[in-house]
Amino acid sequence: MRIIFMGTPAFSVPVLSELLAAGHEVVAVYTRAPKQSGRGHRVNKTPVHTFAEEYGIEVRTPKNFKAEDERKAFQLLSADVAVVIAYGLILPQAILDAPRHGCLNLHASLLPRWRGAAPIHRAIMAGDEQTGVQVMQMEAGLDTGPILLSESAEISPQDTAGSMHERLSHVAAQLAPRALAALERGALSPTPQPQEGVTYAEKITSSEAKIDWARTARDVDCHIRGLSPFPGAWAQHGDDRIKVLTSREYDVSGAPGEILQADERLVVACGGGAVELLALQRPGKKQQDAATFLRGYPMQTGEIF
Repeated sequence: MRIIFMGTPAFSVPVLSELLAAGHEVVAVYTRAPKQSGRGHRVNKTPVHTFAEEYGIEVRTPKNFKAEDERKAFQLLSADVAVVIAYGLILPQAILDAPRHGCLNLHASLLPRWRGAAPIHRAIMAGDEQTGVQVMQMEAGLDTGPILLSESAEISPQDTAGSMHERLSHVAAQLAPRALAALERGALSPTPQPQEGVTYAEKITSSEAKIDWARTARDVDCHIRGLSPFPGAWAQHGDDRIKVLTSREYDVSGAPGEILQADERLVVACGGGAVELLALQRPGKKQQDAATFLRGYPMQTGEIF
C-alpha cells in the first residue's frame, strides 16, 4: 500500500520499521520540525526524522495544516492510508479525508480510557492493571474514532512509564502491519467506542510531579513509576529537588514524609503505609540506586523528606 507515515518520538520508530519490512511503500514521512538547543544552537531532528532519512524517505515537517498549500501537498501524495502514531499535531478534516482509506491512529491505551497526550503515564499513575494499543479510524474528535484492532498488555507492579513505552512500542509495531493487511482484505470491522468510561490523559505538568507523601503508599508508588524516567517524580530535601525514579510499597508506617530507614535502604512513610525508594537522582547527577545515593548524600531517620 502507499502509506503516509506520521510520527515523532522514538516510540513511533518500530512501527515505521515494521511497515517498511512488510513491503509497504512509504511515500512520505511527516514529523515535528527539528529544534535547536545548546550554545551552538545544534539542530536536533526527531527520531522518526533521522530514521526516515537513513532509508531515503522524503521527510516533511509542517508546523500545522492550516495553509492550503500544505493540505494540497498532502493530497497530491495519493496515499492509500496514513498511519499516525504519537505525531503531535492536530489533523484537520481535509487531511483525515485525503488518503483513500483515511488516517489510522495507533493509540497506547484501551479507549475510551485515557484519550489524549499522555496515556501511558496516566495509566500507571492511576494504578491501572491493564493497558494496550488500539488501531483507531481517526475522526475530528480527540481520540473518539471507532476501534479497528486491539492488543492488551498487563501493567506489573514493577513497570514504569519507560518500560511500558518500550513494550507498547513493539506491540504497536506488530499491530500496524496486521491492521494494514486486514485493511487490504477488507476485513477490518469498525467498533464504536463505548460512551461510558471516558477519561482524558492530560499532559504532565512539572508541578504535579511533586510527590505528595500524604497519599497512600500505593498511590505514591504509582505516581513515581508513572513519571519515570521523564519528567521524574520529585521531593524536596533541604535546598535540593531529588528525583525518585523507581519504588515499591513497604509494610511499615509513620508520619507522611518521615524517613523511616536510611542505611542501605531508603524508606519513607506515606499517608497509609510506606514506600522504599529504589533509584534516585540528585540535581546534575546520574541516577543511582538507594545504597549508592545514601553514601554520597546521607539522610537521617526521622527527617521529613
